[in-house]
Amino acid sequence: MTMTAIDLFAGCGGFSLGFSQAGFHVRTAVEIDPDTAETYRKNHADTHVIVDDVRNVDNFQKGDSDIIIGGPPCQGFSMAGARIRAGFVDDSRNYLFRRYVDIVSIVRPRMFFIENVKGLCTFRNGTVLEEIVGRFSALTPPYHVYPRLVNAQDFGIPQKRERLLLIGTAHPIKDIDALWVRTRADLLAEDVHYFDYASVWDAIGNLPPAAWNGTVPNPPPRSHYQQSLATANPVLHNHTRSRHSALAVDRMRRVGNGQDASALNEPINSIYGGAYGRLCWDRPAPTITTRFDTPAAGRFTHPDENRTLTPREAARIQSFPDSYVFYGKRTSVCRQIGNAVPPKISYFLARLARTILSADSSGYFQRGAVSCGLPKELEVSQNERAIFL
Repeated sequence: MTMTAIDLFAGCGGFSLGFSQAGFHVRTAVEIDPDTAETYRKNHADTHVIVDDVRNVDNFQKGDSDIIIGGPPCQGFSMAGARIRAGFVDDSRNYLFRRYVDIVSIVRPRMFFIENVKGLCTFRNGTVLEEIVGRFSALTPPYHVYPRLVNAQDFGIPQKRERLLLIGTAHPIKDIDALWVRTRADLLAEDVHYFDYASVWDAIGNLPPAAWNGTVPNPPPRSHYQQSLATANPVLHNHTRSRHSALAVDRMRRVGNGQDASALNEPINSIYGGAYGRLCWDRPAPTITTRFDTPAAGRFTHPDENRTLTPREAARIQSFPDSYVFYGKRTSVCRQIGNAVPPKISYFLARLARTILSADSSGYFQRGAVSCGLPKELEVSQNERAIFL
């Protein structure tokens, strides 16, 4: 029987894609932005896409889905928000988090996954994360939440992207680490290269020169990572070259691999670390943000060329397959890619969900009430990461 999922705050569909690849039927996706929803719809033909604010969607019912996935934005997640004395979830700017909890309480899925920024772990000395977990544990019956920090490069993605995952289950689990390790072993048995270290070259080294219209011939893959994203289509889309000012091009020309604006003998008006930074072929990229087409917004300059990454290059670094096409104006496309959950992480989580949901008869679930408080250390050591990731 096919398991089902609902994707709240679906974005362009990175979270949904991994679950679809793992055999889940994503029945419903909710996305407020029309351009982003268009990208989702054209890449997920079998999903019912609701283009609306999640607050206005009131037709969810108990049993609608086995899994709920999504990453609710936190508008109150700021220094200004830190001065608000009311509860974080009750802050009117964070209604999306509260709505996620409400929908979980209505649908009663077997599991849920939330993806959010790493800073949520330490925001207000960890009390915000405790509050969010407490909201789920206060439901009747309660959900049991397992926070985990992950880094995209540990999943064979050429990007140092750290995120917090909240894994929620309807029944407490004795040893989620054991199920995590089992999932990893299952994937390695199917693809020995799944978790291999990947560099910028592994992601984009075979791409032809960028085109003004974004359409280029499809080159043969030259790395295991490229092969995993390859499509049979004769052309690739979204490989669109940015239009930079003469000043920006001159600045990029004077920055070498691994360097940034600090190598320029001139003031740079930028609030971003790594402004005008040039990528290195043999290293992973930093986090792909929504402004990866802007040289002053971070380390997004091509390793050889005096331009920023194209949307197709950024999509590859995010682990989107070459068959995935993004729609809308350039600013929207960049935002879609930068905000997305990397599909390769999502696929792992979908496989983890299957492992967890099939483990009930194996004694991994612990019946009865247990504490679902936060672990003492969310940040795993390098040795632990070698074991668990």
